[in-house]
Amino acid sequence: MGKKIESFIYAGTINVPSSKSYLQRAIAITALADGASKIIGSPLSDDVKVAIEIVRVFGASVEVGEDQLSVSPIGQVSADSVDLYCGEAGLSSRMFSPIAAVLFNEVTVRGSGSILTRPMGMVIDALEQLGAKVTSNDGCLPIHISGGIVPGVLHIDGAESSQLLTGLLIALPLLPGDSEIHVSNLSSRPYIQMTLNVLDYFGIEIQHDGFEIFHIRGNQTPSAGTYTVEGDWSGASFHAVGAAISGAVNLMGVSVDSTQADVRILEAVRRAGAKVEKIQGGLKVSKNQLRAFEFDASDCPDLFPPLAALACCCEGSSKLIGTERLVYKESNRAESIQSELKKLGIQVVLEANTMEIKGGNIFGGEVSSNDDHRIAMMAAILASVSDQPISIQKPMAVNKSYPSFYDDLEQIAP
Repeated sequence: MGKKIESFIYAGTINVPSSKSYLQRAIAITALADGASKIIGSPLSDDVKVAIEIVRVFGASVEVGEDQLSVSPIGQVSADSVDLYCGEAGLSSRMFSPIAAVLFNEVTVRGSGSILTRPMGMVIDALEQLGAKVTSNDGCLPIHISGGIVPGVLHIDGAESSQLLTGLLIALPLLPGDSEIHVSNLSSRPYIQMTLNVLDYFGIEIQHDGFEIFHIRGNQTPSAGTYTVEGDWSGASFHAVGAAISGAVNLMGVSVDSTQADVRILEAVRRAGAKVEKIQGGLKVSKNQLRAFEFDASDCPDLFPPLAALACCCEGSSKLIGTERLVYKESNRAESIQSELKKLGIQVVLEANTMEIKGGNIFGGEVSSNDDHRIAMMAAILASVSDQPISIQKPMAVNKSYPSFYDDLEQIAP
């Protein structure tokens, strides 16, 4: 069933939901802690729900309150094997694989939908370097891990994703000896800084040499605590662009000093000519005359859909760099952006590692999310500059990361 977004203009205030990236990391770490913890943040997206169910399978207890999670840790693991279902949550599949390999002798990791085509080779190789035996479906899920892992020195390539490294940084401190990770071609450094920040909050010490060599002391257990999750820049980026192209919005609960990769959307909207002002508790983004811009999103690939929406409304041709990072998302995201924007009258040229978008008038009509939450949100905010409504097929893909997205749109539309 489709969803029709009527033409509107951004105006008002949005309380930005909590970062799902921080939430998932905090859930994993508090499940391993030395006592009960609280995580302040909401709402719960599909990806966060997957993380909760995984730590429950591990043996942790998670109580879901209105705006918080209460986590009682795993404690002593009694089972020898575990079966993990990750749905379409890419972070969970890669993050929890090494964690489970520390806790259990036999581990099966399964998923569904687009995640079944995402390569798991980097996970398999890393775990085998640490002594595990791993079988897979031709390098993809499901995978089976046996024998556990031991401390050691391993080498990984971080070009494709930083999600495995996040899992290793959480898992390896639990082992009885020290480990060292050598990382080449690390992409998305901000996501690793995010992981290090949460680990540090819960008392885990990890040293690194310029994000290339990570020194991990063993026999560390996270300390229990209360952790407040900051607002999600991945979701807020769409509203920042929506305001930049059509009106103004106050975004509350986000920080311009965030270490989240997607805070860079502010750099992009400023570069395009929009106004960004700090206000009490957040910031305000307002439309101004927009001009074509160039932006390298290699370290923040989730920004491609909102950046594409921004480029649609700029005078001239804008260039986005880093499309190689988009192949294994919920869809082939570069091709999805190209095909859906074409339906709205916008020309997108894909060449090598770049996307070039020529600004122009947005036609109303029907598009598909391609089961990709960020494509659905891109199409929805473009209704703010379309003379006719935009109908989105498979609109509830947004539940993966931002279940209240359409409610928030209705709240700010005058």
